[in-house]
Amino acid sequence: MRLALGINALAAALVAIPVLGFIFAPAMQKAKNKWISLGKVDSFTQGETRLAQYINPFLVPWDGETAHIPCWVRRIEGDEFQVFAINCAHLGCPVKWFAESELFMCPCHGGVYYADGKRASGPPPRGLFEYQYRVVNGDLE
Repeated sequence: MRLALGINALAAALVAIPVLGFIFAPAMQKAKNKWISLGKVDSFTQGETRLAQYINPFLVPWDGETAHIPCWVRRIEGDEFQVFAINCAHLGCPVKWFAESELFMCPCHGGVYYADGKRASGPPPRGLFEYQYRVVNGDLE
């Protein structure tokens, strides 16, 4: 009886260890921050906002087209930029830039944002998410 219980406990441990490792390994690994190039600074016209795209640095084989992530880039002056996530702060719908009115608008629930990403009106509780950026050797990252 004791031998059977010991063998069963050993078998359970041999199965449980890899399963627990699979479940908890992602929580133990820290994601490394990585700067992503959005293009040459000269490709962004001063005073304009335009759509840029980058490839997600944390790729998995099944990402496909979803690895190409858009963002809005606003060149204020010189090397001063604002880089915004494309998603509305309300429910995550993609916002669209309207150069004529200088507003970002969300087609889902009518959220509106000013050119600097601050909330103008509608249901969003805050402004657009803004990414950190840097300029290195003429590249916007």
